[in-house]
Amino acid sequence: MNKHGAGRPSGLCGQGKDAASYHVLSFLLGAALPTALLFYLASDRLGEGLSSISPSSWGSSRTPTTQQLAGATDHTAPTSPTSQGQESEFAELAELLPRVATDDDRTVILTSVNEAFARPDSLLGLFRESFRAGEGTEHLLDHVLVVAVDAMAFVHCKAVHPHCYRLEVDSATYLSSESSFLSAAYVELVWAKLSLQQRVLELGYNFLFTDVDVVWLRNPFRHISVYPDMTTSSDIFHGDANSLDNWPNTGFYYVKATNRTVEMLRRWRAARRRFPPNHEQAIFNQIKHELAADLGVRIQFLDTARSPASAGSSTVTWARVHHARQLLLRAR
Repeated sequence: MNKHGAGRPSGLCGQGKDAASYHVLSFLLGAALPTALLFYLASDRLGEGLSSISPSSWGSSRTPTTQQLAGATDHTAPTSPTSQGQESEFAELAELLPRVATDDDRTVILTSVNEAFARPDSLLGLFRESFRAGEGTEHLLDHVLVVAVDAMAFVHCKAVHPHCYRLEVDSATYLSSESSFLSAAYVELVWAKLSLQQRVLELGYNFLFTDVDVVWLRNPFRHISVYPDMTTSSDIFHGDANSLDNWPNTGFYYVKATNRTVEMLRRWRAARRRFPPNHEQAIFNQIKHELAADLGVRIQFLDTARSPASAGSSTVTWARVHHARQLLLRAR
């Protein structure tokens, strides 16, 4: 995926933290795993971040005001009927989610892996370690559900992580090896994750999906507003977080569980037939205007305007592994 670096310095830690950030990044880069991008987030939305909804879970003392909550409609849990087929397709998911999600706002962090990404000394281990090494992120690891798309990925996951889910993917494509961007296996995997995400919303749980190659250096929930139905990272950002002219990057996005977001996921998946053989990110970019017009879905884009090399390590909230090397060089 084409990624762009981003945002104003977050101010989440002072310059005295640079040394600590250097050591964190030194450890993370020991795996030397491929991918791209750094995200830099601004501090101007801290007062209305998702952390204000769930202080006990996300480590904030803020609580939402009546005016904040009054600005959002249809924020109740979805009431979509559950079919027997859905229960069968996603067996045990309803029992697993309460053990993973936060108690107060029913939010779960989702990531997905195949065997190549889950085996020892691969991306899953690096992903998990970033929560422990990051600033104020270790407690978030308790709320991560790792979705395994093949049998060996599930075995590897269970060996290191308490919350794993085996997603059966109906595909003739071999899914266990590393998948290059837009390969047949890659496309199957990204569409499979959407079906699971729709079911998570139907069960009344908010989710933040993150690619497994994203390392968490600081708490990103502090930068997610309470107002939108969906908050997504960007491939192209034009300066206005609420503008649909921005291009989404679906390697990192948050969705609230409402009736309209369930319908949004349903239409998103259905649009695959309209735009074959494209992947889910490109198709979402094609249909975002109609989703907003037809459903009233509010989409907000995270500012990704600055390049990876343009900020110091004290500004980074999360990063993809490969370009973290640039950050390490600046920290020195």
